[in-house]
Amino acid sequence: MKARVFAGAATAALITLLSVAPAHAATTISQGHVDAVDVDWTGSALTLDLRDSTVTPAVDRNPADVVLNAVSASKTTVPSNSAYAFLGTAGSPVWILPQTQVSNIVWPGFNTEGVPSGALQGNSVTVRLVSASGPADVSVYTTSSLGSPTVWFDSGNGLPDTRAFAINTHAHANWAFEAAGTYTVVLEVTGTTSAGTAVTTGQKTYTFTVQP
Repeated sequence: MKARVFAGAATAALITLLSVAPAHAATTISQGHVDAVDVDWTGSALTLDLRDSTVTPAVDRNPADVVLNAVSASKTTVPSNSAYAFLGTAGSPVWILPQTQVSNIVWPGFNTEGVPSGALQGNSVTVRLVSASGPADVSVYTTSSLGSPTVWFDSGNGLPDTRAFAINTHAHANWAFEAAGTYTVVLEVTGTTSAGTAVTTGQKTYTFTVQP
């Protein structure tokens, strides 16, 4: 009888432990190249993953299983040029994951090279920034050789924001965060098949941590 009671108690304890233990730990990436928005076409579905090239061989990860970490070295200040007012007041701090690769800072890109020509109408997809939450605003923008910005997404002027990307694109932009802390960003990619059917990757959640 005592053996049965002990076995039952042990089983209950194991069930309790499994119910509270996390399924797995997130992968934190603090430097190197990733395609944060990696769009593929499987032949029947549009998919959105995070392509992690910081490991060899590179692997596709569920964005929800990754933390992209903006280290302290990514901290800079908002330029005095009024074209950058979307980042905040000139001279105020801003953390930027840059358009051009910088050592020891994560370098997140956009990649649609996994979508074959003719699969989707217009040979393009639409990336939608559904929502962004955190201590301040988030924006994604590019700069030209003259230094002027083109804003792709900006949570500071209302969401959702959308931008079309041609297939066979591998591009990088500046990801800007206006305060230290943790941000949750929700993205979705949509398109229309050559047969006229609307397709979506569904909404994917990304986590960014920004170090002071």
